[in-house]
Amino acid sequence: MYKIDTSPSGGGSPAQAPSQPSSLIDRFGRRVDYVRLSVTDRCDLRCVYCMTEDMTFLPRREILSLEELYRVARCFVELGVRKLRLTGGEPMVRSNVMELITRIGAMKNKGRKNNRLEELLLTTNGAQLEKYAQPLQQAGVDRLNISLDSLDASRFRRISRVGDLQRVLVGIEAARAAGFRRIRLNSVIMRGYNDDEIIPLAEFAISRGLDIAFIEEMPLGEASDHRREDTVYSNAEVRRVLEGRYDLIDSTARSAGPSRYCAIAGQRSRVGFISPMSHNFCADCNRVRVTVEGRLLLCLGNEHSVDLRAVLRKKMRKEVRKETQNESATDTDLKQAIIGSMAIKPQRHYFYEKDHPQPVRLMNMTGG
Repeated sequence: MYKIDTSPSGGGSPAQAPSQPSSLIDRFGRRVDYVRLSVTDRCDLRCVYCMTEDMTFLPRREILSLEELYRVARCFVELGVRKLRLTGGEPMVRSNVMELITRIGAMKNKGRKNNRLEELLLTTNGAQLEKYAQPLQQAGVDRLNISLDSLDASRFRRISRVGDLQRVLVGIEAARAAGFRRIRLNSVIMRGYNDDEIIPLAEFAISRGLDIAFIEEMPLGEASDHRREDTVYSNAEVRRVLEGRYDLIDSTARSAGPSRYCAIAGQRSRVGFISPMSHNFCADCNRVRVTVEGRLLLCLGNEHSVDLRAVLRKKMRKEVRKETQNESATDTDLKQAIIGSMAIKPQRHYFYEKDHPQPVRLMNMTGG
């Protein structure tokens, strides 16, 4: 059996999973069809809202191998997941990551029509896209999210601590040339950092036919060089600024995640708002995360999780002892652990609520 972890200290109790699932549905009736799979906790930037400046990363033995990551992805797809996003850290800094991406991309052409990956997505800081944009598109990545928090080189470096804005801008142009279905810029707006760049960032995206999403800073770990209570900037404020320039039209368009989109008259671009602080979107949550060390995280703002690495590697040890142990048994155990996790997916997060413990993990450890 596997153990379900519902606390930061790793405590929990065993749970029994049904053996023949038709889909992944939690106890609140929400269907999980979207997984964010972290392929590394490492990054070539050190953004103030994501990680500390002097990071200690996981040793290699503690992270899932590319083969283990592929097996996790495949089992999720076979359980009904239709959208899979690769994240980090920065996914493109992992050695041989294109091998994994190509294998996952091939899943879109395999399986029955109702049991097949529909979209492969990737979130990146853009710094590696000059090299990888075209190979990613050819490997089957449908859409990219690219982080861009400032158009000023010195300010970009202040936020990212080490980043080169020009390298990211070149990467964005390479992505545009590669022909992805859609590209979205992600901008975390922080008071006192970049709250005066809302219009310039929007204009940059719109002039290039890109979408842009504004994201409220989340209280994940102690990464920042500031008190988040002082710098959090609500998307209601962002929208008021944008409406001074644009006629925003509320849209029913949805992407894989929690963005709420607005159309702009006469433009292809959409403006999205991801508002975990000011607008709790938990009621229609359709996603889970898998961290690079194999922790199936049921909620961004809680510590409810299942240790998939233990499931994978316990079975592997059995295979060493008993050569007749086959892969299908490993997949069965892994799927049962995933199905069982639905029983502990929490109803909602409690960001900034003083009566509830806040997550201690950093964003790079969570999976972008």
